[in-house]
Amino acid sequence: MHHTIIPVTPFLQNCSVLWCEETRQAVVIDPGGEVDRIEQVLERERLIPTRILLTHGHLDHVGGATALARKRAIPITGPHQEDQFWLDSLPAQCEWLGFPRCEPFLPDEWLNEGDTIRFGQEILKVRHCPGHTPGHVIFFDAGSALAVVGDVLFKGSVGRTDFPRGNQAQLMESIHRKLFSLGDEVRFIPGHGPGSTLGHERRTNPYLQ
Repeated sequence: MHHTIIPVTPFLQNCSVLWCEETRQAVVIDPGGEVDRIEQVLERERLIPTRILLTHGHLDHVGGATALARKRAIPITGPHQEDQFWLDSLPAQCEWLGFPRCEPFLPDEWLNEGDTIRFGQEILKVRHCPGHTPGHVIFFDAGSALAVVGDVLFKGSVGRTDFPRGNQAQLMESIHRKLFSLGDEVRFIPGHGPGSTLGHERRTNPYLQ
């Protein structure tokens, strides 16, 4: 499986595009904004996007989802339904952060623990990892040992839990039980900043010691 990362919005949120080399079918994870830049990557790589995947409902991760979905006539999948209140509050999030207005929306499909996402010859496994938000999910490709973890874990840090319905104990449980169980060798793409491996963070991340 191939991938590229497109930092979007003033928050430099990592929009990830994953694709099957054989079929060129792709998924776009967390298109937070700057849809034209995402489109340029899809065109340059001659990709066929099949769906949009969302890790959680924060504006900087979902702000461009409906525009891209309409343009490409593809469904929006995820996050877990516990994040519906975040999607309902998108206008308030825009006002709070000074972003252009973004209307509330419902995804075409919610995601749950154990779900799978297929595109071309690739399969992503879904794990529900609450804590940063109650409906946060992550996506894992066993074949390439790669996980897209949104705002659960960062290189040298962890996700914030001071937003509505954030929960520090849940976040720690999600990291230790849902992420670290994938294996130390797994590389991960966080929602912001550079990636790392789960093993490196397990050993050195000061928030996890």
